[in-house]
Amino acid sequence: MRLVSLLPSATEIVYALGLGDSLVGVTFECTIRPGSSPAVVVGGRDTHNLTPGEIDAYVRAAAASGTDLYTLHADALAGLDPDLILTQDLCRVCALPAGRVADALNHLGCQADVLTLDPHTLEDVLDSILAVGNQAGASATAVNLVASLRARLSAVAAAVSGRPRPRVAVVEWVDPPFGAGHWIPDLITAAGGTPVAAHPGARSSATTWSAFQAESPDLVVVAPCGYDLPGAIDQARTVQPHFPSLPVWAIDADSLIVRPGPRLIDGVEALAAILHPDTTPHPPTNHVARVA
Repeated sequence: MRLVSLLPSATEIVYALGLGDSLVGVTFECTIRPGSSPAVVVGGRDTHNLTPGEIDAYVRAAAASGTDLYTLHADALAGLDPDLILTQDLCRVCALPAGRVADALNHLGCQADVLTLDPHTLEDVLDSILAVGNQAGASATAVNLVASLRARLSAVAAAVSGRPRPRVAVVEWVDPPFGAGHWIPDLITAAGGTPVAAHPGARSSATTWSAFQAESPDLVVVAPCGYDLPGAIDQARTVQPHFPSLPVWAIDADSLIVRPGPRLIDGVEALAAILHPDTTPHPPTNHVARVA
């Protein structure tokens, strides 16, 4: 089966299921494993040199004008002759919407199956792994993978059981500030904390630092969407003055928090190590850092 992934989290699921050799197309934002060389069929603007405020302004301007943030290279997609395309409708800021893919396939006359992934909760993410496995002919592998992920979640739950649950504010964007949405509050709960200033199962939205402060968090985790640890550290330093008396942590959001795939369980384990350091191993220094 020839697979095309149009979102980074789906690419991670494909690799976790051992289907990397079948991956023929990806987006410019996907993390590609060594030895794999799929074609890039979705492009977009490189925002690495923009500040969070500039990125937010760019996204808002595109939304207001109806401009797509991503470009599907339709001819390149057709040349790959895919059997299955993995896409999403969850967030137009994160990936190309499924509707654009369907329009392109109709125009090209391509007969590929399209699987749309729209997880809103951690449970949905686990279900999406099973869905990809079922559609891609790797059902047994997907069942085993999800079982192993659930076992790790159970181990964390046992380790933090009966302990006080710190109130945790996750900052998903810093300018303007956004509280955590979708599955991220579930990660905090699974790690033995209580999410505050959060939107479980729903989109996050712009708020204010005073609204964050009003929730009386015990600590703050800065996990900006689209950033690795160095970027998160830089942004956490701008957040720290708003919470001068609290611990402030930075976390590699792309690896552990914002991409709805198997590595979210790594995120739960890292968060548990922050919240309950006497019960779980120290958080990985290449993914987590305390800045205050």
